[in-house]
Amino acid sequence: MPHTKRSRLVTSAVAVVLGATALTACGSGDDSKAESGPVSLTYWTWTPGMDKVVDLWNKGPGKKDKITVTAKKQAGGDTLITKILTAHKAKKAPDLVQAEYQALPTLVSNDALADISKEVGDAKSKFADGVWQQTTLGTDAVYAVPQDIGPMMFYYRADLFKKYGLKVPTTWEQFAETARALKKKAPDKALTTFSANDSGLFAGLAQQAGAKWWTTSGDKWKVAINDAATQKVAKFWGGLVKEGAIDNQPMYQPAWNKALNTGREIAWVSAVWAPGTLTTAAPDTKGKWAMAPLPQWSLDQDVTGSWGGSSTAVTTDSPHQAAAAKFAAWLNTDGDALSALAKEGGIYPASTSAQLSGAFSNPPAFFSDQADFYTKAADIAKTTAPSAWGPNVNVAYATFNDAFGAAAKNKSDFVAALNKMQDDTVADMKKQGFGVSQ
Repeated sequence: MPHTKRSRLVTSAVAVVLGATALTACGSGDDSKAESGPVSLTYWTWTPGMDKVVDLWNKGPGKKDKITVTAKKQAGGDTLITKILTAHKAKKAPDLVQAEYQALPTLVSNDALADISKEVGDAKSKFADGVWQQTTLGTDAVYAVPQDIGPMMFYYRADLFKKYGLKVPTTWEQFAETARALKKKAPDKALTTFSANDSGLFAGLAQQAGAKWWTTSGDKWKVAINDAATQKVAKFWGGLVKEGAIDNQPMYQPAWNKALNTGREIAWVSAVWAPGTLTTAAPDTKGKWAMAPLPQWSLDQDVTGSWGGSSTAVTTDSPHQAAAAKFAAWLNTDGDALSALAKEGGIYPASTSAQLSGAFSNPPAFFSDQADFYTKAADIAKTTAPSAWGPNVNVAYATFNDAFGAAAKNKSDFVAALNKMQDDTVADMKKQGFGVSQ
């Protein structure tokens, strides 16, 4: 995720995140039911085919309630967040926005998102606790409705595991042993790679290990990116890279695609959306892969991290917040809406009831031999660990890309890279005026 500066600085961000009256008052400032005329809403989103999903609303519930929604396609990631904050500064943000979970604290700390707990609070039962928590920021306020998620899992070439007599690892210790065993049997191959060009992978692995990168204490933030849990993850992967047990090339590059397609790399720690990536990166391997739960740090553990995912939020600039919240709840809990989102947008829904219905009744075409793919994915999704995001994730991620990228390339100290990530994140927060506890 490229580094972009926030367009507005807020020195009392923690108070806002903890549910200060400034946000609470905004959350229910509008009651669309009391309005006499029709309501028109604008939704900024990057999900493909969202216009077709919105049509279902406009012709159904929206028509009945006289609430019309227009979806406007946007770029995702930091580009959209910057655009939202710029629009909000002029009090011209759209009614609804699609926001990645890690971006929510930034938007909340800039007073850009409304508390919609009174309108969507009863939707909580539709989602796993760890997923719902990402939209509450640990408070009673609700700043968005979960849309899609990316529970992490382990993908491997079933045919090559069989060929080399490898067992699917259930612990990270077994994962390391499997990497070493493969190297002994086939020195020209690697179990997988450590990649520093997508920070979300490392963040998800740290999340699974129990990391809490940002938390609040009183009126201050506590930043613990280099906590014990994350250091454990950094040492583990850094050790495997240093000894040459795994590869150290970045993902998504032609060399990585070729390694997957030719079987030079035979596994990938990824998320539920991996089949789509493999379809493009390794087309010759269709039907040869299998999916299993992420290895655990201990045998009695059953938890996964999250890599990716987004939510639907209502802005404080919207004059129709209750109406917007109603649409956000429908979009992410209604069966027809979720089926359309899966079909048109290719998303994996956050709603637990939708994970085994409609588009998910059959396995992905790339995994046609694993009939229980989505059944297993739904079970894994339930074990998603809570996350702890802060107001400058973009800075942490940018530093990760640079520091870990260099460490992976040079096979140097991953913990030193992690400390750099911690220091840069804290320095940026202080520079922007956030209170940070030592």
